[in-house]
Amino acid sequence: MKKLLIASTALVATAGMASADITISGHAAAGIYSGLGNADGVTAAAAAASTATAATAAASGTGFTTLAVDALTAKAETFSGDGIYSNAGVDFTMTGATDNGISFSASVNIDAGTEIDAGDFELDGADGGTAGLGAVSMTGTFGTLTFDDGGIDNLYNSDFTAADVSYSTTIGAISLSVAHDTSEAADANSMSAGYTASGMAFTLAASDAAAGTSSSLSVAYALNDTVSVTGKTDQVAGAESVQTITASTTLNGVSVALSSANNSTWDVDLGYTAGGFALTYGVDETDGWTATATSALGGGATFAAGVDSNDSMYAGVSFAF
Repeated sequence: MKKLLIASTALVATAGMASADITISGHAAAGIYSGLGNADGVTAAAAAASTATAATAAASGTGFTTLAVDALTAKAETFSGDGIYSNAGVDFTMTGATDNGISFSASVNIDAGTEIDAGDFELDGADGGTAGLGAVSMTGTFGTLTFDDGGIDNLYNSDFTAADVSYSTTIGAISLSVAHDTSEAADANSMSAGYTASGMAFTLAASDAAAGTSSSLSVAYALNDTVSVTGKTDQVAGAESVQTITASTTLNGVSVALSSANNSTWDVDLGYTAGGFALTYGVDETDGWTATATSALGGGATFAAGVDSNDSMYAGVSFAF
């Protein structure tokens, strides 16, 4: 009987292995940088939020309240010196399916080295060099349920508290997602909904916040194959709502996007792509600008370089294995 039990267990294990799949991929990057932001862990977004809090406190004149303390501790983003970055990582993705059709997946990653955030011109610093568990998800006719401790972006604003669990599904033509963080953070809950019909895409997002509920609604419309227009209203809890209009077009590898809001902010973004080579340039109402260039070198290698108005720069090569 004991031998039969062992044999049966081995058979079940073998069947489970046969229905699963494990994919291994790798990545690496190396290059130089100078004057990147976030040298002391203060991101541009956090610095801006802290400055806004300070301004609110100064205007309120309420003395040493919480706002006033924030005002005293507010500081601007700092920038790095010159340096070299190099990093490498391995990602393991495991997928499978149950007998009743529920698919599941999980991921584990190992990263080590010094990393930069080319998109935000920020120095992320040294990675821990330890294995990290990514999201574990299950998908079926009921939708998708995802678990990732502190690893799921807030559905309204990724700068808000990250969630631990999320659920997404489709009801008719409406896509719906909700996310929750098990901490007692004021912004622990968020949601998003989307609907597309007749060339128009509607997106609603909201999140709890200390001052109430923050929400945004955007409507995008494709005028033709090359031109699209987007209108958005964003109401951060405790602040005035901001309305933004964006128009973009792409023709023969050239892209142009113009954005303007009722709070006197605007952006102009230009791009050009051809044969694996891409150039971008963007400028805003503060005269702050960024310029980047990327080129596919073949074999999974890409060269990338960028400069901005803060005298920040980076240049290097990334590899995908």
